[in-house]
Amino acid sequence: MDPRVIADARSAFSHEAPAITLGAVLHGGACHPEPLVRIPLAMMNRHGLIAGATGTGKTKTLQLIAEQLSAQGVPVFLADLKGDLSGLGAEGEAGERIAERAAATGFEWHPRAYPLEFLSLSGARGAQLRATVSSFGPLLLAKVLGLNETQTSVLTLVFKYCDDQGLLLLDFSDLRAALQYLAGPGADELAAYGGMSKQTVGVLLREMVELEHQGAEGFFGEPEFELDDLLQVERDGRGLISVLELPDVQDKPALFSTFMMWMLARLYGSLPEVGDLDKPKLVFFFDEAHLLFQDASKAFLEQVQQVVRLVRSKGVGVFFVTQSPKDLPADVLGQLGHRVQHALRAYTPDDERALRAAARTFPKTSHYDVEEVLTTLGIGEALVTVLGPKGVPTPPFATRLIPPGSRMSPLTDDDLHARLAASAQVREYAQPVDRDSARERLAERAAVAARQAAPALDVRVPEGSGRTPRGPRPAPAPKASRPEPSALDRVLKSPVARSVATQITRGLMGALLGGALLGGTSRRRRRY
Repeated sequence: MDPRVIADARSAFSHEAPAITLGAVLHGGACHPEPLVRIPLAMMNRHGLIAGATGTGKTKTLQLIAEQLSAQGVPVFLADLKGDLSGLGAEGEAGERIAERAAATGFEWHPRAYPLEFLSLSGARGAQLRATVSSFGPLLLAKVLGLNETQTSVLTLVFKYCDDQGLLLLDFSDLRAALQYLAGPGADELAAYGGMSKQTVGVLLREMVELEHQGAEGFFGEPEFELDDLLQVERDGRGLISVLELPDVQDKPALFSTFMMWMLARLYGSLPEVGDLDKPKLVFFFDEAHLLFQDASKAFLEQVQQVVRLVRSKGVGVFFVTQSPKDLPADVLGQLGHRVQHALRAYTPDDERALRAAARTFPKTSHYDVEEVLTTLGIGEALVTVLGPKGVPTPPFATRLIPPGSRMSPLTDDDLHARLAASAQVREYAQPVDRDSARERLAERAAVAARQAAPALDVRVPEGSGRTPRGPRPAPAPKASRPEPSALDRVLKSPVARSVATQITRGLMGALLGGALLGGTSRRRRRY
């Protein structure tokens, strides 16, 4: 091995600061375990990228970094698209391949298990994750619904109206009630907002129905997941690893990628500024990151870029996991200080362009032909550059990664179900809560309007006409084959009630949104 490579590696990685160990330097076909390639723990909030073709070892790299963060007291959040990462909760099993990898890298391997909590968008494989429609916001919801710019602007208008009127948008039934009201009896109230067409409202309602059909109604509502539950440290000092289990929703990529962005945006909005810390408060791994940016609007991209740029000062590190650096917008890629690039393939002209683009994201080096190295790396090997303790990028080094200490295969179904049954967090979020919100408020106001409109329906008969006065005609009994319509449906179908409701609902909506969303008894579970 070229002694200059060893000298540069010692200069880059021989520091005393606590660090995440990745592996041993590779050069000229030889593996040199001294010094090991490491990321300073204090630099883990500078964000990073784990990339590479399918089957090159990205998931195991994520597992390796996550367990070392946990061991040093840093909580971790990660998405598990295929169910491969549940093995973090069990000790690894010694074998010939692990022994060979440990010997080659000079790493003393020990089996270890780490504290895990499982989260789920469906509630089937972990604690039920929920978010209110209001906190999700119009931009993220528009991304999930696949709306164009015009439809997104209409959705934003509805959110603005509900904020101004104090209408809580907690679940889809609230948003549906607001859309139907503003497209009907409340249309005049949108004069100051610009108005909206019934055709656009129809599109929004249809897209909501489609998303509900995919199971979205389970995670829009309350109780909303408390992000403090991600920031837990166990009694023995290890950070909690929260695993978002996605095998049951992996065919809905826009859904889970956008939900993860909601979590990151909420962290940015709720955590205080802390500046530079000895170790981050949380490291967030964004798997299948290309799905987040696919077909995204300009406004959405700007929001993502802002969150990624600023969340570092809140003590949160973000690692994007994807196949190629070109999957990420340039403004996001430029904020990622750590690069762990596994092998790329160059079978097609598109592959060659992606390879050249990936090579240009690395600092210049005289030790490696970067494009050649990226096509010849083996499984569990990567080209690595990180930020040193002073924030200066290291030269890129080909690295053979050390094996994880936890199980590299997933938990069995029996093991997973036993852990879920014993989880207090799963029980805490199991039951949905349906409190007073936009749907109930609109129904209440509509019922008042109906009662006030009823006298106007009386038929007054002159005295001496010989006819018996007749009151308002009772509503016909519902047919046995159809469910009884709601109060809101009956009022919306009454022309007189529409006119009256438009007049009386103005000014009656209190400022409910801010205090109600933040109200209630705060729950905190702390591990000591």
